Amino acid sequence: MEMEEAQALKSLKETFGEAVLEAFRQAGDDVAVVKREELLRVAERLKAAPWDYALLLDLTAVDYRAGRGCLEMVYTFLSFSRNHRLRLKAELPAGDARIASLSPLWKNADWLEREAHEMFGVDFEGHPGLRPLLLYEGFQGHPLLKDYPLRRRQPTIPLRKET
Repeated sequence: MEMEEAQALKSLKETFGEAVLEAFRQAGDDVAVVKREELLRVAERLKAAPWDYALLLDLTAVDYRAGRGCLEMVYTFLSFSRNHRLRLKAELPAGDARIASLSPLWKNADWLEREAHEMFGVDFEGHPGLRPLLLYEGFQGHPLLKDYPLRRRQPTIPLRKET
C-alpha cells in the first residue's frame, strides 16, 4: 500500500508539473499544495479519468495570517473508483483572499464556498452568488478569522412581524 501511495503522489507531480508546489502524506491522505491560479485547471483534470475524483467532500479555510501571512484553502476529494482521498491546499496571501470557484465542477461547492466566504472572507471568482448562508444580512466581519473580536457586538436587526 505504501508503494501505491508514493506512486500516486509522484504521478500527481508529474501530471501537473509546476502547478503542484509540494506533495506529501499527512494524516493518512495524499496532500498536494497547488498554486491558487492553477486550482481550477487542476481540479478539472482531477475530476476526469484517470483520476476520477467525483466527489468534493469538503472545503474550508485555515487562518495562518499571524504566522505565515496567509489564509490556506483546503479541499478534500474522493475517488470512488480508486477508493482514494486527496487533499488539495492553496495559499491566499493576506489582503488578497480570492480564488477560483469550484461550483461549476461540483454542485455542493456552492454552499461550501458560501460558508467559507461568510466565515473567512474568501472571495470565490466565478461563484454564482455569494449571498449569506449562515449569518444574517448586515452581519459585520468574518467570525472564524483569528482577529475577530471574541465579544464583538453586531448591529441588531428588526424582528419580523408575524402575519
